[in-house]
Amino acid sequence: MEIQYLGTAAAEGLPALFCSCELCQKARQEKGKELRTRTQSIIDGKILIDFPPDTYMHALHYGLNMGKIQHLLITHSHMDHFFPVELIHRHEHFGHNAEGMLHVYGNEAVEKAFYDAVLIERFKVHPLDDAVKFIRLEPFADFMADGYHIIPVPADHDKRETCFIYIVEKDGKSILYGHDTGLNLSKEAQDCVFSRKYDLISLDATMGKNHSEGYHMGLPDALTFAALLDEKACTHSNTVKVVNHFSHNGNMSHKDLEEFAQKHGMVAAYDGMKIAL
Repeated sequence: MEIQYLGTAAAEGLPALFCSCELCQKARQEKGKELRTRTQSIIDGKILIDFPPDTYMHALHYGLNMGKIQHLLITHSHMDHFFPVELIHRHEHFGHNAEGMLHVYGNEAVEKAFYDAVLIERFKVHPLDDAVKFIRLEPFADFMADGYHIIPVPADHDKRETCFIYIVEKDGKSILYGHDTGLNLSKEAQDCVFSRKYDLISLDATMGKNHSEGYHMGLPDALTFAALLDEKACTHSNTVKVVNHFSHNGNMSHKDLEEFAQKHGMVAAYDGMKIAL
């Protein structure tokens, strides 16, 4: 398996659109890995995770043929993880020769956002029935998608909806994709997560060096969660431990994040980063 991190920022991006804090100004000046778009990842070029407003730019920048992708996992309905209006462009009228059906997987709130976006009046002349299909997920109800075994696990995030983190498995390899979430998973979610062994764990680090009481994690919380996974024998000597989903409010440059991650045997994600397992 291979995962590519297309975007690695929290909702506001980095630099944040309307911000002139020291970190955002530095990012604009230095560019490179200091620039972060909204969080999105892709596994083996087949399983796309989340659909932020930056998806079009990601497709251009990384040479992705979005018309070939048939499976899209959505973690939750927040705008930086699901920008559904763009999906209308998979209709044959706009997206000539797109291959097969794009299956969009998510919770009830994601489903509502999906239909609210694609069923607006001006799009009714281009129905998506043959191009995009929504599939509502229930907690722990695992499913297969193009040979990948996928488990949606309830996150510790927005209590107004059942946000998901995902376990993705194929050919003896396993990824825990843990964004957006805090540490306070339900017992059922913990039991599910701790029941498996991972080749890569990708953990939320939105708050930088700050501890979080929930909703997101900071680096101290990511270390705590990684240690729990170690303690439960969910990792092995070659497990890759990634921190991802960074806010400018965490007040850490990529250099700062790299130094912290290396000190603790982890990897700080950046836009475009690929990891092969």
